[in-house]
Amino acid sequence: MSMYQWFVFFLIIQIVHYLGTWKMYVAAGRKSWEAAIPVYNSIVLMKIINRPTWYTLLLFIPIVNLIMFPVVWVETLRSFGKNSTLDTFLGIATFGIYIYYVNYTDKLNYITDRSLKPKSVVADTVSSIAFAIVVATLVHGYVLQPFNIPTASLEKSLLIGDFLFVSKFHYGARVPMTAVAFPMVHDTIPFVNVKSYTNFPQYPYFRLPGIQKIKNNDIVVFNYPADTLFNMYKAADKRYDKPIDKKTNYVKRCVGIAGDSLSIKNGVVFINGKELKLADRAKPQYMHKVYSKVGVSADLLKAVGSTEFERTYEVEFTSENQSNALRPYMTNFEEISKGKYKIKTSFSGIPQNVINENSININEVYDYINNANLTKKGAEELRANKIIDSVVIFNLPKDLNNKSMFPYNKDWSLDNFGPIYIPQEGKTVGLNLQSLPFYKKVIAEYEKNDLKVVGSEIRINGKVATTYTFKQNYYWMMGDNRHNSLDARYWGFTPEDHVVGKPVFIWLSLNPDEKGFKKIRWSRMFTTVSGEGEPQSYFQYFLILLTLYFVGEFFWKKRKAKKV
Repeated sequence: MSMYQWFVFFLIIQIVHYLGTWKMYVAAGRKSWEAAIPVYNSIVLMKIINRPTWYTLLLFIPIVNLIMFPVVWVETLRSFGKNSTLDTFLGIATFGIYIYYVNYTDKLNYITDRSLKPKSVVADTVSSIAFAIVVATLVHGYVLQPFNIPTASLEKSLLIGDFLFVSKFHYGARVPMTAVAFPMVHDTIPFVNVKSYTNFPQYPYFRLPGIQKIKNNDIVVFNYPADTLFNMYKAADKRYDKPIDKKTNYVKRCVGIAGDSLSIKNGVVFINGKELKLADRAKPQYMHKVYSKVGVSADLLKAVGSTEFERTYEVEFTSENQSNALRPYMTNFEEISKGKYKIKTSFSGIPQNVINENSININEVYDYINNANLTKKGAEELRANKIIDSVVIFNLPKDLNNKSMFPYNKDWSLDNFGPIYIPQEGKTVGLNLQSLPFYKKVIAEYEKNDLKVVGSEIRINGKVATTYTFKQNYYWMMGDNRHNSLDARYWGFTPEDHVVGKPVFIWLSLNPDEKGFKKIRWSRMFTTVSGEGEPQSYFQYFLILLTLYFVGEFFWKKRKAKKV
């Protein structure tokens, strides 16, 4: 909905409110016209139902107001003696229209000194839960949002299993665009697996002032611009055009900001002609070929921090149960003789208990060449090892995935492309058939213009265009895991209105390949995402403060009991 449409809708709501409540205002000792003045009528209504004036603000905060409207409907009815369970049900089930019935058919008896204390345990519980949901929704929507890392695109900077707090206020909290949505969930209601929102109506994009701008190298959470799936991690059955704020949340490193000229040479990012110097904690990874005459062992690769390589086993199966037991761990297999196979697995290999429980005759073999994802430091450590003959970084060829790249260019590859200009609000670029592929999606999809190409002419909103001026800023988001990241090299620019926030804190980290207490990465708990040097855990300080709190509370209660 446009601003004009929202304004008309707001006026209609004010008329509806006036017609349904003006008699109640009069019965409460107010003037009838006070029910007709936008915003002021809400302030007066808070006084009538004996609630704080600041409750008015909650009525105008998206998503929070969905919780507050039923509360106000019920409180209004109770202020005029409608306290029964049926009254409460009718007030909510009719979306407040029941107030019309009371306003025009009942003798209005306003209760001046109505007690706000719940009259039952159930009512008290419901009231407490509603208040908690309001507070949690405000924090979740405008201050901090929990987020977990589902993929390896930012390894080793952020790991699969990291649970983060994402700051909404660093870049300015984005007011929810989806007007009707289930609070504190994203695009799907848990357990029932249904949409958590309605596509209509939509609020216009608006962002509160932030305390900083997005800078090169910032790690940013944003809505995946190309998300058109009901659940992007499952097979798609059809296209879903999601509202911006309900697209899948992604996290990447912002390597290019609005106005930058970006290029990639042999996997290294250059901004405005200069190599982008990454932060201390950034650990970009690239695939390498590791050679050794005696074979490249998994333990050696793990020792330098690699978690992306294949392991090879030779196995003899004597039953179908044995092959079924190994099937979940296999990435490939080939028969080398009757009943004997060579199988491939991921870096985690095959659990020993699976081998023992199924009495499998299996041996790991070390290939002379292994492809491993390595950081610069890891590659240097391998080169210094006398067992290793050489370590050679991959340089992805032009024909690998370049047809799915943004934009398609037969002379570019994932490791070598550009330069490319990142759009900046208010800046103008020339448009022709050669430059259009870079900005086609920006013009037509992100900035909602009618774009057509007729012969050699480019027409925007029916007019021939040779230039275009951008309406918002854009960013270039990439993963540190350069050869295993779905990022801007595939979908292009990320619009500013897709930005969610800045990850600031890891409160929990779980290793999916471990069990029990080993599953917890203790050294990553309570660490900051940004900063200089290696991350430092503040978990021990948290435990000390928590202990002091409980000890202090114990002695405080004990002292209080003695006074009584």
